[in-house]
Amino acid sequence: MRKNIVAGNWKMHKTQKETVALIEEIFAKKPNTTTEIIVAPTFVNLSKAVEITNGKGITVAAQNMHQAEGGAFTGEIAASMLTDIGVTTVILGHSERRAYFHETDALLASKVDTALKHEMRIISCFGEELKDRQQNNHFNIVEYQLRDGLFHLEKKDWANIVLAYEPVWAIGTGETASPEQAQEIHAHIRSLIAAKYGQEVADEISILYGGSVKPDNAKEIFSQPDIDGGLIGGAALKIEDFSKIIEGFN
Repeated sequence: MRKNIVAGNWKMHKTQKETVALIEEIFAKKPNTTTEIIVAPTFVNLSKAVEITNGKGITVAAQNMHQAEGGAFTGEIAASMLTDIGVTTVILGHSERRAYFHETDALLASKVDTALKHEMRIISCFGEELKDRQQNNHFNIVEYQLRDGLFHLEKKDWANIVLAYEPVWAIGTGETASPEQAQEIHAHIRSLIAAKYGQEVADEISILYGGSVKPDNAKEIFSQPDIDGGLIGGAALKIEDFSKIIEGFN
């Protein structure tokens, strides 16, 4: 069932002590809401995060995982290692993974397959860069990323997929996307899914916006008909900001 989601991607921030403190602050500030709240701490803090959130209405996600089941891949994490500690949601294809670690759509497709094999839910990230937007090529870029990374899946697999559209050009660049621009491309994304898998699948999929959602724009962004929440970066590390963003659905 399509749901509202606010996910905080903590990236390479927070020690274990700081992780516990921030999660406790989220508990204290969490509004009475049906919105799903997700936090994605670093790998070394996932187990502790799962322990303290158990049964308390906050989902813990991993920021990445390897496509292989195991092996000589120094520094990498397998899906089974995540599920073994109770992590069943994973972020794949984040713009930073694509930019800094050169992850391709083909690689991400294999990661998606592995995650699904382990019955994990995937927050699949994609989006265009500034040059693509300036050249009016953003619709094509998004279509290619969906096609090459996800459109090999069977219809039933989409029950475990959440999409996160990231306009890379609007993240930490000083450029901003208007709520109307965000809605336009979210509607386009939903139409692509409908064309491939049918309107029922398209209507059920949650599509998050990952373009610098902040307390002062969350309500307007979340009010758009095809935007079902946000993948939050820096603002997720500040409890006042994160709690106000969650309240954007109220």
